[in-house]
Amino acid sequence: MARYALAGAAIATVLLCTAAAEAAPFKCGKVGGDFVFGQEANVNSLDQMTSSTISTRNVAMNMFESLMTRDENTAPIPELADSVTEAPDGLSYTFKLRRNVKFHNGKTMSSADVVASFDRYNKVGLSRSMFGNVSGWEASDANTFVIRMKKRQPTFLLQLSSFSIPVVIVPSELADAAPQQLKTVGTGPWQLVDFTPGSAVKIKRNDAYTPNTNFEERTGFGGYKQACFDTVTFRIVTEPGARLAGLQTGELHGVEDLPTKAINDLKTNKSVTLLPLQNWWIQISLPNVSFAPTDNLAFRKAVQAVLDMDEIMDAASDGNYRLNVGLRYPNNPDYTDAGKETYNQKNPALAKKFLVEAGYKGEPVVLLTNKDYPSMYNAALVMAEQMKAVGINAQLKVVDWPTSVQMALNTDKDWNFFFTGWGTQPALGGLDTVQFLINPGASYKPKDNVDDPDMLAAWQDMNSNPDPAARQAAFARAQKTAFERVYAVPFGALTKVQATRANVQGFKPFRIPRMSNVWFSN
Repeated sequence: MARYALAGAAIATVLLCTAAAEAAPFKCGKVGGDFVFGQEANVNSLDQMTSSTISTRNVAMNMFESLMTRDENTAPIPELADSVTEAPDGLSYTFKLRRNVKFHNGKTMSSADVVASFDRYNKVGLSRSMFGNVSGWEASDANTFVIRMKKRQPTFLLQLSSFSIPVVIVPSELADAAPQQLKTVGTGPWQLVDFTPGSAVKIKRNDAYTPNTNFEERTGFGGYKQACFDTVTFRIVTEPGARLAGLQTGELHGVEDLPTKAINDLKTNKSVTLLPLQNWWIQISLPNVSFAPTDNLAFRKAVQAVLDMDEIMDAASDGNYRLNVGLRYPNNPDYTDAGKETYNQKNPALAKKFLVEAGYKGEPVVLLTNKDYPSMYNAALVMAEQMKAVGINAQLKVVDWPTSVQMALNTDKDWNFFFTGWGTQPALGGLDTVQFLINPGASYKPKDNVDDPDMLAAWQDMNSNPDPAARQAAFARAQKTAFERVYAVPFGALTKVQATRANVQGFKPFRIPRMSNVWFSN
């Protein structure tokens, strides 16, 4: 893969390097077996275009693929595209497709399927705002797909390659599927066997899959991928103690998350491999700006002012956390602490002053959370108590994770704060993160779905300004606006510890558990 600078004023032509390399492509150390993975949250849907949840990505992205994805360092790389070329004027991108790619139903993928997939995403995809500067797309021949732009946008391939809510390619006959009703027919190395909501998802090796020979190893969610196991079972195990017990007995071969208090004992267990990943996600609460009393800025500022982030994060993570000012992490190149004066104020007197200004009269304030992710539930518990201490009538509404997501996405009533974690988005970059604050689907539920004009202006500059420094300044402006107007309340950065049995080879922590290029040693 030829390197190219997305941060520069223009994106160079992207071409895969096809020169023969000395090393041989990846080969499974062993083939066979059923890998059982303990996942901590229920899956609301396998329709990757219309679900933003990590529980969906965990499973679906092993079966679906996109034109482009990200490598191990989150840099854009082609996936179903064989090459990508930007026109000299920046007003079009031409994608040459990999040949003889098969869908799970046996159909050979063509540019007509790509067109249909983009058409569907443009109707129902949760991040379809990425197409705001796109004038259209077309198939110029069976193996060529062209995207046309209204004006040059130096960040377009960065957005298109995101696997936060990716434009996955599906057969053209599925293009009219309603949101969250898409059949799970992709091009990936794994295909669906069974999906039992609340229990398990089983996938099997796609024997017709042809690895991408432009690479020799898996990288990020692309590269040279092979299914070594016969099957993989994602078992829904929401109770942390049950995941721990399953890992210790060998009933589970891998787990998404372990309780912090168990880590020290597991370090001496030679049957287990611990896989810590810092900055797994930003624990966050998102207000509903369309529903009283959080429609009042002074009220939102009161909540923001009273919060003690150490108390919240200690409860959320059993002490395995870092305070984090911002929507990116300090080690990220585009990190900014803009708006830091709003963070971790721990100021009850100021909170009470804002409550008087808001005219708050003790109305219920509903905190929407779930027990599938204990970190979210515990964060809500502590936040509620801190709010009650200054006279706010905080009430928890506890449902399962898929239900909470559906309520947050589809209703602008009956909840005031939604608890979640932003992990994949901050890891991928500022664009992916701020996109959650822009319509369609802005997470803070702006009244009548009308974007805050300052947020929208910053977003547009982040996408289209030719100067990298100006794009970075726009990100800082967006973050500062989000914090000052309390469109997002980040608590801190959580560290996640995954683990596998010692006989599992090739499993490396990533934003999504990658089941390809992983095998049992015995």
